[in-house]
Amino acid sequence: MGKIEGNGGIIDDTAVFTAPGVARSGRGPMLSALVVARNEEARLADCLTSLAFADETVVLLDRSHDSSAEIARRAGARIIEGAWELEGPRRNAAIAACRGAWILEVDADERATPALAAAIRDAIATADDGYFLVPMANHIGGKHVRYGWGAYNGPAAKASLFKAESKVWGAGRVHPKITLNGTRRRLDEPLLHYIDDDFSDMFQRLNRDTDLAARDAIEKRLPLSFRSAFRRMFSRAWKSYVARHGHREGIDGIALALYSALYPMLIYLKAARLSPTERKAPRP
Repeated sequence: MGKIEGNGGIIDDTAVFTAPGVARSGRGPMLSALVVARNEEARLADCLTSLAFADETVVLLDRSHDSSAEIARRAGARIIEGAWELEGPRRNAAIAACRGAWILEVDADERATPALAAAIRDAIATADDGYFLVPMANHIGGKHVRYGWGAYNGPAAKASLFKAESKVWGAGRVHPKITLNGTRRRLDEPLLHYIDDDFSDMFQRLNRDTDLAARDAIEKRLPLSFRSAFRRMFSRAWKSYVARHGHREGIDGIALALYSALYPMLIYLKAARLSPTERKAPRP
């Protein structure tokens, strides 16, 4: 069928058609696996292999110029290609393209295990609405780091599994607000999340995210003050290192606490530094 326009991008609709909402087996609700990525050729193949249990796979590629499209095509995925400045519209376009009654939304650095696949199939067989929080088994440099996550430095759990139309992303360049509808449930099995290759990768992520968050704060006219940012440096570090038991992780816990502490202060400093012209400039 080739490529067709839709959802702000181009859809490569070459996958075998399945009637909306019906699993390939004809039993139970249809499950769509959704991956939103940009230039993820190094990680995309492993991610898609782990999602083979789904009835369809949809891959949205945002301004990608590497071999991600070919990798997705070889895996039998339906592909959406386009350019979205904001994360919310990008993800909403991808969700709208899914045919399944249920959607599992993952990033290219996440992997589903066979145990999670079985838990998802069992969960959607009986649930009729809402969403499931999925625990995240976060890894730094291949090491499973169990404690210290949450809020700024990385998710401890995400609403990754949801009934179609139960999840809507808001506007924003980074960490936009999510609206969730229906019954909230939780799975026990985690997604494997290879969030950072090392500490350098972690703090590059901090730099990128605070760049985007500073621009969001300016556009939304959020109140920013040095006093608030300074206070939150300590409260966020305490929450990561003590309340969330990051101290159990040794140097990894220290790094996570430092990430959490720097996040609000860097947003304040970067927003204050932006010139009037820079504040109005679109993000490439």
